[in-house]
Amino acid sequence: DCKSLRHIDIPSSVDTIGYSAFRGCTSLASVNIADGVTVIEGNAFSGTSLKHVDIPKSVIEFGSAFSDCTSLASVNIADGITIIEVGAFSNCSSLTSVNIPNSVTAIEMGTFNGCISLTSIDIPDNVTIIGPLAFENCINLTSITIPSKVTKFGTYYMPNEIVESKCFYGCTALKEVHIKNPNPPAILEDTFSVYADATLYVPIGSKEAYQNHSIWGKFGTIIEE
Repeated sequence: DCKSLRHIDIPSSVDTIGYSAFRGCTSLASVNIADGVTVIEGNAFSGTSLKHVDIPKSVIEFGSAFSDCTSLASVNIADGITIIEVGAFSNCSSLTSVNIPNSVTAIEMGTFNGCISLTSIDIPDNVTIIGPLAFENCINLTSITIPSKVTKFGTYYMPNEIVESKCFYGCTALKEVHIKNPNPPAILEDTFSVYADATLYVPIGSKEAYQNHSIWGKFGTIIEE
């Protein structure tokens, strides 16, 4: 709640930026995070006015550190980071550009939930997990590419419930879904909220498998590419 703080340099001697460290510093518009920081804890920068963030390769954990940064327009995540954790950029309503490196293997629950300015995003080839609610209510997202290593969406430990998913629920502008896995991944119906008006692009030779699937087959058009 340091309302007048506008800029901060965090040196390489710092290894952890603690929980809610700069939360409520509403004028904080820029930060330099040195390579050497390994942990950025939850809500560390929530509610600030950051416009751009470079996350260095030394970071191994950054939780919901940038949630509710409504001025944040672009993020660069250094190669070497493997997990984008729960709620990391949720409700960053100005976010239009995210560079996700190929080292990332998991996009966790609610990571980009409510990022209403995102129109497209490249999910790297090594991602195997897209967590529940990951892109929920990204209402201007028009195109998404899902890599071949993704075999299911969400959580769901059935039959004793838990379920979740809704990875792209509320993405009402979604027109194109490009999926690279020739075998239809496990999916719940509420993973997407748009089917009939969207086009599903699938690998050559897999159209029939997707058409015959009880959920993937709901897409209005399926095209091999």
